[in-house]
Amino acid sequence: MNDCHASLDLLTDLADARFNCRPLNWSPTVPASLSQAYALALAVRQARTAQGDVPVGYKVGFTNRSIWPRYEVYAPIWGTVWQSTMTQVAPDAPNAGVLSLDGLCEPRIEPEIVFCLRAAPPSDCTAEQLVASLDWVAHGFEIVHTHFAHWKFTAAQAVADAGLHGLLLVGHRIQLPAETPSLQVIEQLASLKLRLYGDGGLKDEGKGANVLDGPVQALLHFVRELRANPGAPALKAGDVVTTGTLTDAHPVQSGQTWHTEIDAQGDIAGALEGLAVRFK
Repeated sequence: MNDCHASLDLLTDLADARFNCRPLNWSPTVPASLSQAYALALAVRQARTAQGDVPVGYKVGFTNRSIWPRYEVYAPIWGTVWQSTMTQVAPDAPNAGVLSLDGLCEPRIEPEIVFCLRAAPPSDCTAEQLVASLDWVAHGFEIVHTHFAHWKFTAAQAVADAGLHGLLLVGHRIQLPAETPSLQVIEQLASLKLRLYGDGGLKDEGKGANVLDGPVQALLHFVRELRANPGAPALKAGDVVTTGTLTDAHPVQSGQTWHTEIDAQGDIAGALEGLAVRFK
């Protein structure tokens, strides 16, 4: 009973933080474990769905090992992406978007590689089988934020806090026909290089291999972790998954414009375009 009341209190805190952009002043031992944190996150997902929002996929965070010491989180986490938080660039429009930062706390930008599933991957799938399950790949920006002041949190707190997900902007999509050679996709995305600019100035550089040796590898890790999590939803066709930042996460604010440039080889990765976003 006490555990039940404690969980309800934490869920109330999470709802208040999300709706009112208020800080979470939890002790470092709350939640007590990653399993409790995911249970809280899944309870929030269920409540949010009941309120009318629609889950459209997932974000995978902390796949970039180079930033683990900075945030003191030493393994990937995942959270839900929502219809209300995702924006897709139209195929016939410039590869750019406009996002509002209203309601986000200490927002930061992350350039990422995004996938969409054609079908649920087979159980215990290989990387090659996973590629065969993909519909498209795109470059995107995830805007992450936290209700823990100054980006100081435990891994469990990051999970409970919606996996730090705020918004997702998905750029032009590159279709992956069923016969696409899987090894080419894996290698091309792992070897791509990216430059991140904020208001015209170079802020950071990254590469595909930063995220668990490549975006496909990061996606495979997520697929296995999701299926191992009790009560987690089943993957399905149409699910979008963004696989983690290729650079560090950088603070953003209204009025700024950020963009990327991509250097990549091959018919898949080479077709990915740099993306721009303006914040209002």
